[in-house]
Amino acid sequence: MPFLLAMDLPIGSQVPFQQNPQLPLDPIQLAIPVEVESKFVESFDPVARATVLADTLPRQWCGTFKPFDGNPTVDVSLNLSSLKPMGQMVDIRGSMNLGTVTTPVQGNLHAKSDQLDLIPLADVLVAGMEPGGMFLGLQDFSPTSWSPPRLVNTNDPSAAIGGRLALSSTCESVPVMPLW
Repeated sequence: MPFLLAMDLPIGSQVPFQQNPQLPLDPIQLAIPVEVESKFVESFDPVARATVLADTLPRQWCGTFKPFDGNPTVDVSLNLSSLKPMGQMVDIRGSMNLGTVTTPVQGNLHAKSDQLDLIPLADVLVAGMEPGGMFLGLQDFSPTSWSPPRLVNTNDPSAAIGGRLALSSTCESVPVMPLW
């Protein structure tokens, strides 16, 4: 049980406190590598990682989208035309083929958390997807889930159910057979 000590002091007197050399905390010191047992510990720099991701992410992704409403699975290809670092984020622009539907896409990839938001911009999408929704990924591009723009769609009740997008950066090219 803690005890409280009260003292009567004359007005204007000062009580000497021992100063803590670690306070106040200087935020600049948080970015400096710390020496631990003669070794330096590097601090994580999400701004630098965003630049690295923009330079090294594959530009082509392939996979499938499986709606949760029972509609058929469709083949998907994603072509990234622009990856631009913006602070801790990577701004993503490109196009996505969902079966026979092609849509421009834009989104963001957070360099620290690897969270992806990817928005198809077409007015008409495949069954199970309503314009205004987005793909949300917690581990970059795969797996991601379709997040509809609303819980209930009176025009197409199945469009609000969602789905799963599985993408891979190792796209196999299909050989074109000559026609002779």
